[in-house]
Amino acid sequence: MLDFAIFAVTFLLALVGAVLYLYPAFRQAAGIPGITPTEEKDGNLPDIVNSGSLHEFLVNLHERYGPVVSFWFGRRLVVSLGTVDVLKQHINPNKTSDPFETMLKSLLRYQSGGGNVSEKHMRKKLCENGVTNSLKSNFALLLKLSEELLDKWLSYPETQHVPLSQHMLGFAMKSVTQMVMGSTFENDQEVIRFQKNHGTVWSEIGKGFLDGSLDKNTTRKKQYEDALMQLESVLRNIIKERKGRNFSQHIFIDSLVNGNLNDQQILEDSMIFSLASCIITAKLCTWAICFLTISEEVQKKLYEEINQVFGNGPVTPEKIEQLRYCQHVLCETVRTAKLTPVSAQLQDIEGKIDQFIIPRETLVLYALGVVLQDPNTWPSPHKFDPDRFDDELVMKTFSSLGFSGTQECPELRFAYMVTTVLLSVLVKRLHLLSVEGQVIETKYELVTSSREEAWITVSKRY
Repeated sequence: MLDFAIFAVTFLLALVGAVLYLYPAFRQAAGIPGITPTEEKDGNLPDIVNSGSLHEFLVNLHERYGPVVSFWFGRRLVVSLGTVDVLKQHINPNKTSDPFETMLKSLLRYQSGGGNVSEKHMRKKLCENGVTNSLKSNFALLLKLSEELLDKWLSYPETQHVPLSQHMLGFAMKSVTQMVMGSTFENDQEVIRFQKNHGTVWSEIGKGFLDGSLDKNTTRKKQYEDALMQLESVLRNIIKERKGRNFSQHIFIDSLVNGNLNDQQILEDSMIFSLASCIITAKLCTWAICFLTISEEVQKKLYEEINQVFGNGPVTPEKIEQLRYCQHVLCETVRTAKLTPVSAQLQDIEGKIDQFIIPRETLVLYALGVVLQDPNTWPSPHKFDPDRFDDELVMKTFSSLGFSGTQECPELRFAYMVTTVLLSVLVKRLHLLSVEGQVIETKYELVTSSREEAWITVSKRY
């Protein structure tokens, strides 16, 4: 719990690139409802620790004080927005910076995230093109990896307990590494090496930076630095290899290499995408299958759609686009799991939400985990109900939060397609079943996961 509390504080500090305690002028909360600092030095950090996670802290805070609330990180005022209505007042659809990307770059201490609006727009566009082109060029590969997993599950006896989280992470790693970085990762040993280094870096991001524990622990620091250096070395070699050459298979990095970016920018953007898309894809696959195992009617309806669209024919990119109900299943998975429960922006200029003034340089949290469970927006919010997205207004609301449409991040768009292909392959041949008596507890981090391994069983449809 403490690790994530530190993580939460650190990523918000990283977003603004500022050090705690430099802004005593922000001790006034501008009349915004909320809590006063528990401690002079740490603000409300003890309250976050006691709540278990930043998300759970925000749930309690919004229940007590309403849709616009305030609290303190050290001497820095933080404002959290917890309903669709107040978020719509603050979200700028023309803003080019992605808070998820900005946070990761800051924690990795990357420096090339700045630049003018034109440069930021160009880099965002290159990443979007990278997703589109890599998915198009590597669809056969994605299908092959999905079918390999299907064959593995078909070989299991019906009583076999399948470690879902472990298998989905492995599948995501294979998919992302080959589609982002190319044929080097056809070698399973290279994938395993990447996964190990990825795990070391991801688990340390945000830990120890606030209290200096990473710097004090020379073993941990060396492991983190070595893992990051190895990941960067792999990316540099691939960037060098792809520059000025034509390949039959387009990978994500090619779009960055062919753009007007320098080597450091290519390295940073490909690193961020690799780190984030592995985790988001793995967790989206995991949660989608988890919900299908406990929602028999939803799984039946999805199976019927898959049969109707593909029949006895192959899974193709053109037909994938026709899986409307599958799209709703994935949207409802993101909503119900609260896949990314918190996002943030720095208030560039003084703003206003309802009657409240938001001072310049204030950290503004988007409490997405709170918003996605708001009964005023989502009737029966704790029910897994993909049919709710039949309503165009519901889908429009979901898109406005950045989970679909033009505002979704490239990593999520990538994950949607990978998960759609995987479900098309698995559900057509298998019943996905829950393990009796299993209770899956949720761990709220930057990307939400199960606290322990999630187990399922499978049986053949034919």
